Amino acid sequence: MKREQFIKSLGLITLSGMSANSFLAACSSKQTTEAPGVSDTDTPKELFFKISLAEWSLHKALFAKEFDNLEFPAKAKNEFGIGAVEYVNQFFMDKAKDTAYLTELKKRADDLGVTNVLIMCDGEGEMADLDAKKRMKAVENHYKWVDAAKFLGCHSIRVNCFGIGTAEEVAGAGADGLRKLSEYAQPANINVIVENHGGYSSNGQWLSDVMKEVNMPNCGTLPDFGNFCVKREKGDMWESKCIEEYDRYQGVSEMMSFAKGVSAKSVNFNEQGDCTDTDYGRMLAIVKEGGYTGHIGIEYEGSTLSEPEGIKATKALLERVGMMLS
Repeated sequence: MKREQFIKSLGLITLSGMSANSFLAACSSKQTTEAPGVSDTDTPKELFFKISLAEWSLHKALFAKEFDNLEFPAKAKNEFGIGAVEYVNQFFMDKAKDTAYLTELKKRADDLGVTNVLIMCDGEGEMADLDAKKRMKAVENHYKWVDAAKFLGCHSIRVNCFGIGTAEEVAGAGADGLRKLSEYAQPANINVIVENHGGYSSNGQWLSDVMKEVNMPNCGTLPDFGNFCVKREKGDMWESKCIEEYDRYQGVSEMMSFAKGVSAKSVNFNEQGDCTDTDYGRMLAIVKEGGYTGHIGIEYEGSTLSEPEGIKATKALLERVGMMLS
């Protein structure tokens, strides 16, 4: 089950400074993982970004109850060597106000030295609903996740900007909903960030314009390397065939000036360890050019590799290509 299908069941660059050819050659998987100009005797470079693990990468195991949300920080640290996590509210939907549960979750993360980065929030209503009352209800439904994020030490909650209407109507409603939620979150020092997650929100220019309209320092974007379907065959949000995609490199580039998080979506890999859906060399160059140095969350959604294998493949790819840019 894809995350988008589960949400529905709930009711819901260009490169600069070098030629593309020369950069892609440098990032070829056949090249050494050693950064140019760095010898074995030099101090190793650090990546220009930090790596986190999005909980959705393990959604199959979570739905199968092979482990639960409380065990997620330990799994990230002990199995994958990742010291930062991005939660998904679907896996502790009834615990947002459960202080004892949140205390235990925070303790487990703290004991392991794991950083709680953000909470991805779905199934709480349409933030860009054209009906003002329904939109406000969706805003209020997210209050508890702002509070939970603050308690856990996260810096953000990820929300969706969905609504039914014209692009202009939904943008206006979305800006209103996001502004109201951001006003609530501001005193708690929590960011409200929007992912390109289907429909209008997968149009980078549209989402950037919404951010400009909100015009609040704690409202931003979570550019995802995938999720750029703007039109589907049957007009529904998730399940039918995608018939129109926004250019992913252009979209991420347009969103980077508002980015407070980045999601490294991966689905398929070739034998050389490269993601065949997204050119990670080109995409990470866009991220770096945007001045971003925060966490990039691994979000594996493939089926050819197992979830653990996909996570490890994505981490290795981020490290290899990221080192060449750092």
